[in-house]
Amino acid sequence: MADFKLNKVVVYGVGLIGGSFALALKQADGAAEIVGLGRSTASLEIAQGLGVIDRVGDLTDVRDADLVLLAMPVGKMEAAMLAIAPHLGAKTVVVDAGSTKQDVVAAARRAFGSRIAQFVPCHPIAGAEKSGASAAQAGLYIDKRIIVTPLPENTPFAIAIAEAAWTVCGGDVSVMAPAQHDAMFAAVSHLPHLLAFTLVDEFAKRPDAAELFGNAGSGFRDFTRIAGSHPEMWRDISVANRAALITELDRYMNALLQLRVLLAGADAEGLERLFTNARDTRNFWLDSIEK
Repeated sequence: MADFKLNKVVVYGVGLIGGSFALALKQADGAAEIVGLGRSTASLEIAQGLGVIDRVGDLTDVRDADLVLLAMPVGKMEAAMLAIAPHLGAKTVVVDAGSTKQDVVAAARRAFGSRIAQFVPCHPIAGAEKSGASAAQAGLYIDKRIIVTPLPENTPFAIAIAEAAWTVCGGDVSVMAPAQHDAMFAAVSHLPHLLAFTLVDEFAKRPDAAELFGNAGSGFRDFTRIAGSHPEMWRDISVANRAALITELDRYMNALLQLRVLLAGADAEGLERLFTNARDTRNFWLDSIEK
């Protein structure tokens, strides 16, 4: 991918995800110009001041852009698509970075209509607890999995541009159907975030909350790390993928009920079997991804 270089890239949403994409492209010399769009002029000016983008643009910049990245909460995606649709150049490829795919694809079909072939849905499996342009980092996507969920209408050219852009940023691209993506990530990403948010919120509402947090150690910190994530983004993800997420939540609640039975019966052997299986499975998983 050393010879891959785009002329103009428009990043719509210059926070952690969009800003890191811009910085990664810059570092790899993957674009001649990176233009920022967004809801907040102040945020765009900060991004420009930090060198995340080359300049603040407007919707007309989409007309001659090679690539547009939509990097906002999934609940804001359709409005952004509708805004750029009238300005979309004939050869412009649009990708997103949303954590859900079926709702984003449906929004894209409504917004782009007959030009849906130019939209290639994507999901970079990368992030951090901090948000905003100041949190952007050029290495965010290095060796991170990037899920591309192509549409039947996509041309080989559009898919190739999308995959090449993420690869240049350091990502490891793989392909998955939108429905499979949403079911998979409801389990391994969306549910853990829900659990972390809920545990911290439940503790915060207790009369002795200050004492609880004052005595919490590294285990609580590690388990709840992702509760520091962007609330608006996770609100939208939860609502958008609620059917799959409810399925996973029901499974987890059933597992908790089984755990309660073990505790109530002081079933030491049963608890040890559960803990041993969980430990061994996690260790096997860690070994497999670290090789």
